[in-house]
Formats: sequence, structure tokens, C-alpha cells
Amino acid sequence: MVGPILLRRLLIRPPPSSAARLCISAFHNWRSYASTETFHEDREKRGEKWFTLPPFTATINGSALGKELCRNRSYGREVITKTATATASTTSTTTTALKWVTRCCPELPRSLVQKLFRLRQVRRESCDMECSGEGVEALERPLKRVAAKDSMNVGDRIHLPISVQEFPNDKQELPDDKKECHCSEEEVTFIRSLELYKDPAIIVINKPPGMPVQGGIGIKRSLDELAAACLSYDFSEPPRLVHRLDRDSSGILVMGRTQTSATVLHSIFREKTFGASNDVIDDAKRILQRRYWALVIGSPRQRKGLISAPLGKVVVDNGKSDRITIVNDSQTLPSQHAITKYKVIGSPCPGYTWLELTPLTGRKHQLRVHCAEVLRTPIVGDYKYGWQTHRNWKPLAWSNNECHSDEEFPKRKNLPFDLNMESGSVSEKNPRLHLHCKQMVLPNVNLALQNVKLHSDSDLSELESLELVAPLPSFMQRSWNITNS
Repeated sequence: MVGPILLRRLLIRPPPSSAARLCISAFHNWRSYASTETFHEDREKRGEKWFTLPPFTATINGSALGKELCRNRSYGREVITKTATATASTTSTTTTALKWVTRCCPELPRSLVQKLFRLRQVRRESCDMECSGEGVEALERPLKRVAAKDSMNVGDRIHLPISVQEFPNDKQELPDDKKECHCSEEEVTFIRSLELYKDPAIIVINKPPGMPVQGGIGIKRSLDELAAACLSYDFSEPPRLVHRLDRDSSGILVMGRTQTSATVLHSIFREKTFGASNDVIDDAKRILQRRYWALVIGSPRQRKGLISAPLGKVVVDNGKSDRITIVNDSQTLPSQHAITKYKVIGSPCPGYTWLELTPLTGRKHQLRVHCAEVLRTPIVGDYKYGWQTHRNWKPLAWSNNECHSDEEFPKRKNLPFDLNMESGSVSEKNPRLHLHCKQMVLPNVNLALQNVKLHSDSDLSELESLELVAPLPSFMQRSWNITNS
């Protein structure tokens, strides 16, 4: 091993020989190795132990991708020349250190992560592309303090205090009935039987009536937690909700299987409402199309039309509940723009009409309020907005043969989660809400993500769409048969 004394002797000699140059090179290698060992020894002596996150990788900007998909469909081929630039922005998204930590450690409370940044306890190991030698320089990369808003570069690693590893275990020790959903084999089979479509990006189910989509006060089981328990399959992430259906309604419900795909879908649903507010109402130009079937009491004056009426929330029952209503004066009550297309698809039975409703905006109870307060034809089974009409409700009479075949329905065993999709038709005393999301057209998000990953300048203007159809629940199908008999 070459030491300092030998180095001084080599420096005193006038012209160094080739052997001397070799010794000097060996000394530099020894010094580099020694400094690396000293670096790690000093770190261990100081007790600096870190919890290292995976290296940062370039991610797709789901929100930008969703907007780009909507823009291509809304304005046609005029944006093809701009597609390359716009699509590039979907992959060159800026991610801050705070976002990367919360993405890698979703179990950590956001307040705790922010506190670690405020106390300057978060470090970053930058990835230097100019590393030389046999990876020796990579071992010497120092850990530098990083702020929450600092941008991440590809290959950067975030180091958190080792104490954060203890937090998830402490959290698991606290029992929480809503944290884990234990389902029987029969319940898992039932939930999976609701699937209409599945690919690596999304999963679509036919939501049964009577099952809430999201948990809340007094709700034991909801679709979001049931999906996490039954529809995750081999994915590490649970399916995420991207839109909602009322508890008593049924039909197509889309969920994102990854965080990126869920962000894309969220953006598409938001852009749908924004586009409708800017008078983009042509079916051919809308990237997202939803069609509901509803049985209403009465008949609208026109067989098809466009409803544009703002909606607002009012509190009733001394603050115990609220309801949505048409807002004529926006100065007295905050309101949201709401647009619905409708057309009659069948009216064979006097007093009842089947409508196809297409919401161009996504407001709470939009279809139910527009039918009840604008068309003056409340939906069958809507006791919230059509209670006055239902006070004089009389079951619709039908033939003896159909009555005989229907005697067995109440005797059948209810489905899992106390669901019963048989009773509630127009032939019964207490009909259920006849509102069903029948059809949906949306872009192939999985194909869009694949194209962007393979080619950052891919053209999304000609991306194919998915067309989904959900069959009617049993009681609505019977009402359809009764009214058309």
C-alpha cells in the first residue's frame, strides 16, 4: 500500500517514470476508497439511519392526459398539429418532494410528512449522471436537505428518519372496523359477478340498487371498501372511485385500478362538465357520454329536448337534511349550471313514459330534479322529489299469468348484503327508484397510457372508445315488460 512518505519521494524526483505514475494512480484509488469507508463509518458513528424511498421515476401526468383526450375529441382534427407538444407535457410533469413522499408512503399522515419537511429532517440523494469509475463516486453521493416544494429529478432518492417505519405498525394496532373489510366467499363471488369490463387501467361494475357507493354515518358496507376487498386481485392498489351514483339508483360505475388511471378519469369527468358549460353538447364531440333509463310518471310536452336549469342546495327540517332545487335567482342562493338532454324511448302505457336521460354536467341529483321540477314528470320511486305525486300512487294492474309468475319473487332469498333486486316494480305498492345508468362511452384509458409510455409524441386524436352497457335490474325489467305488455 502506498503511503505519504513514498508520495513525497516520488514528487522530489525530477521526471517521474511510468512506475511512478502507476504508484500515484494507486495512491489516488486508495485515498478514494479510504474516504468512502470513512464517510460510511462517520455516518454510522453519528447514528444517521434512514428509511430510503424508491428512486423517483418519470410519471404520467394523469390530469394533463385527461384534458388532452377531451381536447382532441372536443375540437377534432384542428389540434392534431399541437398533439405532440401537448402530449409531451403529460410525461414531463413536475413532481415535488412532498408529493413523492405521500405517493410512496400513503399510510403516513400528510401532517406528519409536512412536519418532517418543516423540521428539515428529510434528505435527498441526487442521481449524478456523470458518475465515473467503477461506481465509487455513487457511493460518495452526499445526502442534502430537501424542501417540500423542491422538484424531483429522475433517479433521486428521498431519505426519511428511520422512526417513520414504526408509524404504520402503531396504526395497525388501533382496531378500525372500516379499515379492513372481511367478506365471505359468497359475498366475494357476488361482487365479482357485477363486473362488466376490466383491463389494467379501469374496472367497471353494474352497481346494484340499494348499495351506497361511499361510506358514511350509518353505512355498514359501501362499494368503495367492498371493491378494495374483492376487486383488487393481484394489484397492490385498491380500485378508486372516479364518479358516483345515488344509493337507490343502479347501473354503470367506473373505478380506476391505479392512481394514474384514476387521475385521468377524474380529469375526463371534470372536463365533461366544463365542456357542457361552454356549449359543447354535440354527442360526436363529447368524449364521455352517459345515458340513463328512467320511468317517469306522466309525459313531457315534447318528445325530446334540452334542459338547462341551475341547481342549488337548500336546508330543510331545521337543518336535519337538505335537498337540491332549481335556482331562478343566483343572487339569493349559490347555484351550479346543469344541463340534461332527454328523449322519449317508449310510452305504451297511459300515465307512464320511459325516458333516455343524458347528463351533460355532473351535479348532485341532477336528473331527478330536472325530471320532477322542469319536466313535471317525477321518476317512479323518487319519494324525495316526487312525494306529492306518490301520495296518490296506485300499483299498475297486469295480467293473471304475469301475476302468477311473480308470486315466487318475494319468496326468493335475498342476495348478499341484504340486497333484493326483485321487488319494487310498478305493480307493487312501494315501487323503487327507476333510474339506471344504461350506457356509457368513454376513451380507452389503458390504451392511452400505453401509447404515452411508448411514444411521448403519440397521436391521441384517433384513440378508440369503450362502449359499455349494463342490463336493467330485475324490478326495472319487470316494469318494462309490464308497461309494454
